[in-house]
Amino acid sequence: MNTPLGKNVYLVGGAVRDKRLGITVKDRDWVVVGSSPETLANAGYKPVGKDFPVFLHPESHEEYALARTERKSGRGYHGFTFNTDSGVTLEEDLERRDLTINAMAETLDGELIDPFNGAKDIENRVLRHVSDAFLEDPVRILRVAKFMARFAHLGFTVAPDTVKLMQSMVSNGEVDHLVPERVWQEMHNALGSTTPRAFIETLQACGALKVLLPEANALFGVPQREEYHPEIDTGIHTLMVMDQCAMLASGNASIAYCALCHDFGKALTPTSELPAHRGHEERGVEPTNNLSDRLRVPKQFKQLATLVTRWHLHAHRAFELTPKTLHKLLLALDVMRKPERFEDFLMVCMCDMRGRGGQENNEYPQLAYLQGAAKAIRSVDSGKIAAGTEDKLNIPEAIRLAQRDALQTYTRKNQQN
Repeated sequence: MNTPLGKNVYLVGGAVRDKRLGITVKDRDWVVVGSSPETLANAGYKPVGKDFPVFLHPESHEEYALARTERKSGRGYHGFTFNTDSGVTLEEDLERRDLTINAMAETLDGELIDPFNGAKDIENRVLRHVSDAFLEDPVRILRVAKFMARFAHLGFTVAPDTVKLMQSMVSNGEVDHLVPERVWQEMHNALGSTTPRAFIETLQACGALKVLLPEANALFGVPQREEYHPEIDTGIHTLMVMDQCAMLASGNASIAYCALCHDFGKALTPTSELPAHRGHEERGVEPTNNLSDRLRVPKQFKQLATLVTRWHLHAHRAFELTPKTLHKLLLALDVMRKPERFEDFLMVCMCDMRGRGGQENNEYPQLAYLQGAAKAIRSVDSGKIAAGTEDKLNIPEAIRLAQRDALQTYTRKNQQN
């Protein structure tokens, strides 16, 4: 690779790691040693870094950062000062990184530089902190959890000493200073990964789940009726639903988020009513909205999660619903204007039903039934009804009644079959 910066340029981070894991490398990041911002700018590199000098290659647009060290200067993610002078070595730059598997580099000739034994940890499938500097940045807890979501299916675990460091960071209040946007950024990536449940389990193991996602943490230990939930524990059920989402809707972070939220109301069930959870759907709406607002999740995530929380039991009981109640459900889901969201809703409901002990491969006929019901009301010609209604104020009611009649016909036909 030709570079005007000489040979003191090194491939670092995820590209080096993923190559050794046999994963396709999507992005490449580089570190430049013994240089300066002026040198990179004069060579045509475009500066983009805010906190420290990062540049984009003029042709490839890959990121090139000056080797740097960092020192804790305050609480939270932003409490750092950086040193990027030309005397910073490659090893010093790698030492500030979070995990050994992310603290490897390659020369331009492909030679591995691995001062912290990251390659060995990849071989042993271990996520291990590089140094005690890990303690200084609470985002690293989220990153460990995210990497577990990404790599758990490969057999990775978190090193016990690293778990202890994470626990100490929770105890000393560092996690309290994480900004919502950064929590959501790492969580979003994890939810779209191969094993999203590992994100939750990792946060739970170090105590961060109670701080960052108390609505989810509260589910663990809450019993459910064994005849419906052989796994009994609501938190375990939630993880099983997330597993189903990862299998049936791989990479869909929105569906995984709904799986996480859908039973929040069960944590609010009065103790005297356990293990039954009557009304948990309505009770779950507020904590679902609270979490969504606190993390500032995208609007479409919040809307779908709220709908799933409120209406998932109606989907499960679809065959028992009267045409009137079925119509109410379809209107609440806005199936006329939001057909794709309706399909996502049905997918989460199917994952919920399958996310139970021994039911992982069960059919979910409610999906096709509700799709047919939605098709029935979409078949109603609203324009024709509007044109044939003399008093225009009566148009909405006329359309509603026509849709109800269509559902009456649909349900009668399907009940007979």
